[in-house]
Amino acid sequence: MSDTINTIALGVIEGITEFLPISSTGHLLIAEHWLGERSQLFNVAIQAGAILAVVLIYWRRIVALLTRFNEPANRDYLLKLSAAFVITGIGGFVAVNKLGFKLPENVLPIAIAELVGGILILVIESYVAKKPQSATVTWNVAVWVGICQFLSGVFPGTSRSAATIFAAMVAGLTLRSAATEFAFLVGIPTMFAATGLLYVKARHAGGPPEDWNSIAIGFVVSGIVAFVAVKWMLRYIQSHRFTLFAWYRIALGAALLAMVFGGVLS
Repeated sequence: MSDTINTIALGVIEGITEFLPISSTGHLLIAEHWLGERSQLFNVAIQAGAILAVVLIYWRRIVALLTRFNEPANRDYLLKLSAAFVITGIGGFVAVNKLGFKLPENVLPIAIAELVGGILILVIESYVAKKPQSATVTWNVAVWVGICQFLSGVFPGTSRSAATIFAAMVAGLTLRSAATEFAFLVGIPTMFAATGLLYVKARHAGGPPEDWNSIAIGFVVSGIVAFVAVKWMLRYIQSHRFTLFAWYRIALGAALLAMVFGGVLS
């Protein structure tokens, strides 16, 4: 395939997987085995495109939270979003700068995380189905979302969106749409901060000249696809559980394990 087609394919993969609970990091690492590894700056750009798409989807909610701070409900919600973001930031700083954590370059841990994550989704959905539906974001929800958002970065293949959505549901935010909204809104500043940090590191790392045409294509494709994917998922969960994503993860994890032990992937 041509480089442009590969670029489009990577943008599509990032756009679909960044906010769906199936792990974008895992999918991109697997895709790069066949489509070619890209620069860190390219990966930053396509992630930024996906984040921008979610900002556009939630822009009214974001503006209301930032401009109506005098309203108790908005103030309480924004403070809990901020708490979750701070918890994630502190955990991420310790993991990266103090413990020297780095993402692996092999597929096995991702395969295991996909498989285990799918099973956990089924277990959590079964647990939540027995609970009354609640759209109340408590401090317990905020704390656990912050912790699990940080942990999702430590264990590749976990999926940031899956970790935060299901942490919120287990912690008491059992209404799927409410849990998803809180998880996505927490993810926006977190991912912007992480993307900005990666951009600074990529710019200072040096290396060969960047292909700005590919970066632009990947950014646009990722943004458009993410917008469509997130809009679809938000409609889907209004009347469905997350079990579709659970079975997808289980099937993908099993297939990846078979390819790893069969010598197809390393």
